[in-house]
Amino acid sequence: MENTIVELKFSLDTFYFLISGVLVMWMAAGFAMLEAGLVRSKNTTEILTKNICLYAIACTMYLLIGYNIMYVDNVEGGLVPSFGALIGVQTDDANHALQSDFFFQVVFVATAMSIVSGAVAERMKLWAFLAFSVVMTGIIYPIEGFWTWGGGFLSKLGFVDFAGSAIVHGAGAAAALAGVILLGARKGKYGKNGEVYPIPGSNLPLATLGTFILWMGWFGFNGGSQLLLSDKENATAVSQIMLNTNAAAAAGAIAALIVCKVLWRKADLTMILNGALAGLVVITAEPASPTPLFSVLLGALGGSLVVLSIVYLDKVKIDDPVGAISVHGVCGALGIMMVPFSNSDATFVNQAIGLVVILGFVFVASLLVWAVLKQTMGIRVGEEEEINGMDQHDCGIDAYPEFVTVRGN
Repeated sequence: MENTIVELKFSLDTFYFLISGVLVMWMAAGFAMLEAGLVRSKNTTEILTKNICLYAIACTMYLLIGYNIMYVDNVEGGLVPSFGALIGVQTDDANHALQSDFFFQVVFVATAMSIVSGAVAERMKLWAFLAFSVVMTGIIYPIEGFWTWGGGFLSKLGFVDFAGSAIVHGAGAAAALAGVILLGARKGKYGKNGEVYPIPGSNLPLATLGTFILWMGWFGFNGGSQLLLSDKENATAVSQIMLNTNAAAAAGAIAALIVCKVLWRKADLTMILNGALAGLVVITAEPASPTPLFSVLLGALGGSLVVLSIVYLDKVKIDDPVGAISVHGVCGALGIMMVPFSNSDATFVNQAIGLVVILGFVFVASLLVWAVLKQTMGIRVGEEEEINGMDQHDCGIDAYPEFVTVRGN
């Protein structure tokens, strides 16, 4: 009987890991739809191509080397991964099948890379982006992941990031910011005297669908990070995590709506969508310990901050077509620094150290990779290709052929 119970718990926890991974994988569809809706129609096919290809690259690179850099044969509390086992996935005994752990981890890697695609949209070369994806998912992310979830020095320090506000979302935003700085803004986005000219997305229904898909997938992202479900304590914790995750997202959307009304007397849908995502990013750092009401406050702070951040980045001419740097970077940092208010194991000093180390490392490493790519294959398409659209330049297929009349309009 005891063996049967152990096997049932093993099976349940493995199944929960797998289903959570499927939900996080579904977030890839959310990012694809959100970004496709927020870019212009002439760039839709290309952004969708980036999203499907980056997911495939992330899965392959993490299988070949990334997972092992992050988790295998490393010294506890170490700074440099061992690099001792670069091929294959460990299958030692645990309270769940470790293959399910790999599947859950690999879709997190793809999430981090998906953040980059939106920020560099509409002017980055497809093949340069895919080349960066190889390095980001195979090396950069696994190294900073080892420092935290892999038992490295940040985990020893006491840095707390439950499901990846910094480890996943902040890392993706830091890589995106490095690329955007070297890439420059889209043509016509900014005037000579500091004017900001909005470039509307092509399909807001699609962007809204993408946001709802991401919202749904986040239950696997945060809930699955509890790792276990098969006893009363863990089942209760998972329920609390999902309640708090939903509450923060809802509060983020409402807060963004209110801020938009105060600032512009309008309900800006794109800001409201990013407000919901901002609430989700903030609560991701610690979704288990806050009360539901505190989760509402966290989400509202994120939803308010993201609107102000998007406006500020435009003022300093950081062109991010989907607001990814603000949502995942700025609000990811907010989430990390709010953890000590609900989790007594975290301190503001350790949280700040972990945040600076992760974002700083990913930014510098990414900047170097982007710089190498810029000097070799180039990272930005030519002016004519940008005007005509990335779809024709990179893919040769229009996403909305019925609406294309004169190329370049």
